Amino acid sequence: MHISLTPELESRIKAKVESGLYNNASEVVREALRFMDAHEDWIHEIKLACLREQLQTGVDQLKKGQGVRVQSRKELDDLFSALQGEPHP
Repeated sequence: MHISLTPELESRIKAKVESGLYNNASEVVREALRFMDAHEDWIHEIKLACLREQLQTGVDQLKKGQGVRVQSRKELDDLFSALQGEPHP
């Protein structure tokens, strides 16, 4: 596999190897990829937690009778437009 890097990225990888923390550039790249995977997993968990919190807020509002009854497709479209900040047709 051949990978092209900017001079800045190549310099950063060389610095990591020269620091003694890594034996070679491949170790640096492997560690960076592992970190990226962990970061993506962390972001996914944060998004899920936020969604769960928003869903719970909605459930709580429904229990308090604060829901909005939608009886037609047009009312639903208007509601979504309002939520997205779009003008009503």
